[in-house]
Amino acid sequence: MRAKELELLSPAGNIEIFKSAIDAGADAVYLGGEMFGARAYANNFTKEELFAGIDYGHRHGSRVILAVNTLLKEEEIKDQLYDYILPYYEYGIDALIVQDLGVMDFLHAQFPDLALHTSTQMTVTGAEGAKLLVEHGASRIVMARELSFAEIKKIHEAVDVELEGFVHGALCYCYSGQCLLSSMLGGRSGNRGRCAQPCRLPYEVLDEAGRRIGKAENYVLSPKDLCTIDHIPELAECGLYSFKIEGRMKQAEYAAGVVSVYRKYMDRYLSYGKEGYLVSKEDKQKLFDFGNRSGFTDGYYLRHNGKEMITFDRPGHTKGGEKLQEQIRKTYIETDKKEAISGKLVLKKKHPACLTAGTKEHTVTVSGEIVQQAVKRPMSEETVREKIKKTGNTPYQFDELEITMDPDIFLPVVALNQLRREALEQLMAAETAKDRREAPAPVSYQTFTEGVREEAAEYESGNAPYLAVSVEQKQALEAALHTDFIRRIYLDGGMLFPPEDGKALQRAVRQIRDAGKEAYYVFPMIFRKRTKERFAANWETIQSAGLDGFLIKSYDALGFCREQGVPAEKMILDHNMYTWSTAARAAYRSDGIRYDTAPVELNRHELSERVNAGSELILYGYLPLMVSAQCVHANTEKCDHTRCVRYLKDRYHKRFAVKNNCNDCYMVLYNSSPLSLIHQKREIDRMGFAGYRLCFTNETEKQVKEVLVMYQKLWMEGKKAEDIPYLSDYTNGHFKRGVE
Repeated sequence: MRAKELELLSPAGNIEIFKSAIDAGADAVYLGGEMFGARAYANNFTKEELFAGIDYGHRHGSRVILAVNTLLKEEEIKDQLYDYILPYYEYGIDALIVQDLGVMDFLHAQFPDLALHTSTQMTVTGAEGAKLLVEHGASRIVMARELSFAEIKKIHEAVDVELEGFVHGALCYCYSGQCLLSSMLGGRSGNRGRCAQPCRLPYEVLDEAGRRIGKAENYVLSPKDLCTIDHIPELAECGLYSFKIEGRMKQAEYAAGVVSVYRKYMDRYLSYGKEGYLVSKEDKQKLFDFGNRSGFTDGYYLRHNGKEMITFDRPGHTKGGEKLQEQIRKTYIETDKKEAISGKLVLKKKHPACLTAGTKEHTVTVSGEIVQQAVKRPMSEETVREKIKKTGNTPYQFDELEITMDPDIFLPVVALNQLRREALEQLMAAETAKDRREAPAPVSYQTFTEGVREEAAEYESGNAPYLAVSVEQKQALEAALHTDFIRRIYLDGGMLFPPEDGKALQRAVRQIRDAGKEAYYVFPMIFRKRTKERFAANWETIQSAGLDGFLIKSYDALGFCREQGVPAEKMILDHNMYTWSTAARAAYRSDGIRYDTAPVELNRHELSERVNAGSELILYGYLPLMVSAQCVHANTEKCDHTRCVRYLKDRYHKRFAVKNNCNDCYMVLYNSSPLSLIHQKREIDRMGFAGYRLCFTNETEKQVKEVLVMYQKLWMEGKKAEDIPYLSDYTNGHFKRGVE
């Protein structure tokens, strides 16, 4: 089925790039303003530049989309977000890109008619997640970059919403929105637009015995750049509407050049269809010269992963073809695209000069000074035409100008200029008036979050905090079963108890219940088509196991649980289902979700300001820093569908464990040191958490028991950290420092 219309969406890091992208043929441009954008180190747009951009884009039939795609802290969403967005809403911004569900719901409540696009940072991989976000006000879903044509088509067929996907530019190694690598290693959070790209650095790959696999310097986490110019027909026919180019940090030549090539071939497809679609070698070389990273890959659309997608030897971005770059500069950058208008000038003696100017949609007529009888030399039509057509810095040019004038007249040049200036100013005002909006009465933050606060007050009068543990290995489960003070055990459904192994799950749940504890099942971090099908096929077995609840790590898993009729009170969100603010908790509460896990990027002050009733805090664990569709084991050795542990050694000789989940075909990279806040009891006690969690991933049974003893002595017996054996290697994470 051929698409009737497609959108070519370009990035812009400044106003020059913005104009050049539109001149090159972009249907829409996405950009960042002065706050809350996921490219904090781009130049970004001032308010005045963004206003000018909206006018420029709309004048040329292009949409303007503002990125508000970071996670927001409490004071930001409470005190700044509405005032930041309001002027852009009133001026006519077309849409916002958002990552934070609290931001989405808050903005939808404030501006119900404003289009909201979910960021790829929301990691939507299936129809279940897409449906859920549409219910929260999303008018467009930006696909996770890892999806195939078939997966996108499934979503398109199941959900009535626009779909957007990346077609060109840099690829992240990690599922976007699931990466804490830059945040934990250097304090620069990708969730705040400050990623330092440690994935582009070299790592040694080691086996479990510490032996090196492959080269000493291996850019194993660095994907090649994406290029899908050969696949425009397939992208369109699987249901993708908006074709997104990555690169808000790139130069104008890159944006304009890439847009010009994709514009050419999208138009070719729209005109002639799939049959005979062919991209020339010359145009492919142009894309290569505009910029590439060790060549190109067509990404995940045709494969789940693969070593051919990784740079390995050279992670840097290169470009070529200086003559081509110069041609792009001259064609699209050094000259602004002007809107063609028509005009009619009437100069009759003893009557006011009259100029009509207009586009297809708008026409204005202005009058000027009285036309005089010429005393000496009358004005020529050539002189008059020259003066009126000097549109200068305005966005217009006269393609047609009809002049009716008496033969012996005179009008001062300054009067002609003023006549033209007034006509073009009025035309500009008429054109932009349609974009202006009047905002509805604002909804106060207190009103928006009222339900969460009332619920918190009720909850805080309840029980003392409980202790939960999550386990990915059997030895951790055994230790937890025999520890009296543990109330809840989370059983990992990706690594330890896959849904097909129903008997093992039922046996484990019986053991947990017999020990007087609650049994919760942990959904995989990524819940794509193959995973959903496995869970759906074995759902009756999972339900019959007698579980007390589920730990949810994705919108798709949350949507799946809702469709299966899982009561909301039996679900708890993990830390990557971000609840940085009360607004985020209110958004989930609208779906009945009352329990969550505190985000790991908030510091102690921010945690103490948060409404923590119904929340768990992670006290210990090797935090997952990346979740990837790639596989270090497969890419450096072979894909043998065997679960194993590999290690990445960085330039500081720190080792990061990597575990591959072959059932769901993703890998997890864990921090080199465990988070431990067990020694912070005095401060954490005052924060009002419902419970605490210890996360065991790759520890030996001895290490698990040591951590449990630490908790017992510090939290139950009241001893001081300096009085007991404590971990020799650990991190406080963001508990003290937080992120910008």
